[in-house]
Amino acid sequence: MKRRTLKHHRAQQGFSLIEVLVTLVILMLGLLGLVGLMVTSQRTQLESYQRVQALVVAQDMVNRINANRKVADCYAITTATDGTPYVGTGSTVTPACTAGTTQQKGQAVADMTQWHNLLLGSAEMTEGNNAGAMLGARGCVEEISAGEYRVSVVWQGVGKTVAPTGVNCGANLYGDDAQRRAISLPVKIADLAG
Repeated sequence: MKRRTLKHHRAQQGFSLIEVLVTLVILMLGLLGLVGLMVTSQRTQLESYQRVQALVVAQDMVNRINANRKVADCYAITTATDGTPYVGTGSTVTPACTAGTTQQKGQAVADMTQWHNLLLGSAEMTEGNNAGAMLGARGCVEEISAGEYRVSVVWQGVGKTVAPTGVNCGANLYGDDAQRRAISLPVKIADLAG
């Protein structure tokens, strides 16, 4: 009787070790899935943060144009169908304005310079460096028709999606255009002279 009990006890000891190993494997698979979920969550959070930043920066330019509406043409720097020139990352544009009063011209140039700096991240600083912008941010202002403008902000997304259509700003400047993100806001300047 003792021999049977001893053999049965030894078999149970080995079975407990296998149970522990299976449990550890299942636990490791669950933790790996959780790590993958966290990485995806952080990527999504960064994309969302950049989109909100782009909307804030684009709305800032819309407000600047509306505030200095008599020289709105001075803001329309993007003249080519390929989305150039632009301000922001890699820009060599020097804002200039030839219409309106000296004060209006100066305000338009100052607005474009400040918008350029916002696109480069000057709104948030970390240890003396710009940190508050989208990756590779660029801004375009196009005149669609008389009194109608489009303010666009583009940036580099974290992963590939679908290339934006209808917005040429920054096209082909992010390697694969499927990584380019874009938002656009319309600006309509009313003719109050009549």
